[in-house]
Amino acid sequence: MDETYKSGYIAIVGSPNVGKSTLLNRILGQKIAIVTPKPQTTRNRILGILSRNHFQMLFLDTPGIFQPGYRLQKIMVQTATRALREADVVLLMTEGSRQPGPDEEMILGLLSRTETPAVLAINKSDVVADKRTLLPLIETYSRRHPFREVVPISALTGDGIEDLLKVLAKHLPEGPQYYPQETITEAPERFIAAEIVREKVFLQTGEEIPYAVAVKVDEYKDRDHLLYIKATVYVERDSQKAILIGGKGRKLKQIGQLARQELEASTGRKVFLDLWVKVRRKWRQKDQDLRFLGYPSRR
Repeated sequence: MDETYKSGYIAIVGSPNVGKSTLLNRILGQKIAIVTPKPQTTRNRILGILSRNHFQMLFLDTPGIFQPGYRLQKIMVQTATRALREADVVLLMTEGSRQPGPDEEMILGLLSRTETPAVLAINKSDVVADKRTLLPLIETYSRRHPFREVVPISALTGDGIEDLLKVLAKHLPEGPQYYPQETITEAPERFIAAEIVREKVFLQTGEEIPYAVAVKVDEYKDRDHLLYIKATVYVERDSQKAILIGGKGRKLKQIGQLARQELEASTGRKVFLDLWVKVRRKWRQKDQDLRFLGYPSRR
C-alpha cells in the first residue's frame, strides 16, 4: 500500500437542519442517513465510509448541536460533542444565507477547546445570488476560529463536493485502511430499517408527533422468500397514537407503504413490514426507556 495512504475520522457538525445528513449521502453516493425538512431529524451518530485509492474517510454524521431541553435532546448533543472530540478532522457546516447564531456560537466555543484541524463548509451556496455576500460571512467565522480552509458547497446539487474532499484529504493523518473498499457503513440493517420508518413518520405527520416518536425493530428475518420486518412505533400519549394510526388506520398504512417501498429498493428484496403503535409515556425523559429504544443514556 502507498506509504502516503491517509485515513481517519471526520466529524460533520453544525446546528440542526444545515444539511449534514444530505452531505453524507451525497458524498457516499447512496442514502444511509435519513433526511427531512424538520430540524433534529438525526438522533444517533452514523458512520459513513468513503474509500478511494489514497485515502479512507470515516465520516461521523452527528445530531445538530443546540441548547437542549429534555433528556433525549441532551443525549443528542452529547453524541455530537463526543464525535467532535474523537475526530481527526472536524467539518463544521453552516449556511451561506445566515450569520452565526446561538447554536453556532456554542459550536465555536467547543472548537476553541480543541486543537483538531477544522474545515468550514458553507452549504446552500448555490442559492446565494451574489457570491460576494459570502465574503463577510467567511471573515466572521475566520475571526472566531482558525479554520484550515473554507469551502462553499451545495450538498443538494453536489457543487463543491470534490473540492471539499480534496481539502479534507489534505488534513487527514497517515493511516491504514480500516474497512474493506466496498464497505459504506457499519450501521446494522435493523437500525437502518428503524430509521427509514421514523423518516416516514417525520414526513407524514406534523406538530409534536415526529419528536415524540421512536421506532424499535422487534424482528428482522427471512420468512417465506421475503424479508419480514416487525417494528413498533412508540409515542408518549394516547392522543399521539390516535393521530399516528389515523382514521381506519389510513395514516399508519400510508407510512408503512412508503417505508416498505424504500426498504425494498435499498435491500433489493420483497419486504413485509408489520407496524404497530404503542404508548410509552415520557420515554424522552427516562434513561431506562432511552436505553430500551437504543439511545445511549450515559451522562
